[in-house]
Amino acid sequence: MKKALLLPPLLLTLAGCATTGELNLAQQDIEDIKARLTVMEKSISTVKQEALEISEKSSRDAVQNLDVLRRGTADMQANLDAMRIDVQVMAGKVDDIGIAAKKPFDDISLLKDDTAKAVKSMEERLTKLEQSFNDSNARMAALAKTMETPQTPDSVYKQAQDALKAGDNKKAREILTGFLEQYPNHKLSPNARYWIGETYYLEKNHEQAVLEFQKVIKEFPGKDKVPAAMLKQAMSFRELGDSKSARFVLKELLDKFPNSEEAPMAKEILSKTK
Repeated sequence: MKKALLLPPLLLTLAGCATTGELNLAQQDIEDIKARLTVMEKSISTVKQEALEISEKSSRDAVQNLDVLRRGTADMQANLDAMRIDVQVMAGKVDDIGIAAKKPFDDISLLKDDTAKAVKSMEERLTKLEQSFNDSNARMAALAKTMETPQTPDSVYKQAQDALKAGDNKKAREILTGFLEQYPNHKLSPNARYWIGETYYLEKNHEQAVLEFQKVIKEFPGKDKVPAAMLKQAMSFRELGDSKSARFVLKELLDKFPNSEEAPMAKEILSKTK
């Protein structure tokens, strides 16, 4: 009779230990996946750094290195897919263990919750890692396309104009800034500087627009874009509530460029600016 009475508690204890052991194994698997995620994140960071270094090397070396990077990214994609499957399997294990853990043992319940949270955290990290990986791939693809097609001042300027037409002012500004750094004395440089000012004007960043239009006036005196820069600078001053500066710039435009295309509009704006 005594032995029979001791048997149920003993079985419950053994079941609890078995469930705890399974959860401990699950936690070990989670720690292993965490370590793999950390290695993968470092790999993604390395790919980004290598992609940046590629852009600074000659086209021949860059193309060779791109082939190596493509193979590396393909391997990382395969690893990411495998890790996602591992995380899904781990989530299934946690659910199965959770069913077995529905016993009056507080420590098992807490361990199950902690394990479930760890799996959820890993899924979120994996999603971010995949996004970072995809972004790196996109940048490398753009870099490869750039290397395949020789860049000319006209083609770079056209890229900026296309970005402006698409409404991507930030991208257009980055391209135009690079254009000025690479071709400071090109015939399109005044235009590039002017359109940088326009991107700020379109974003309603009128203070920065005033500064950029002033660069056109100062750096490219006598060029065709100067009257347009003066007109937009005056309009920027008006948006800032500085009517005095706006009137001064408009009068100067009319004095220096009375026959310019911008003169009629300058007169109209001047008449409305008090």
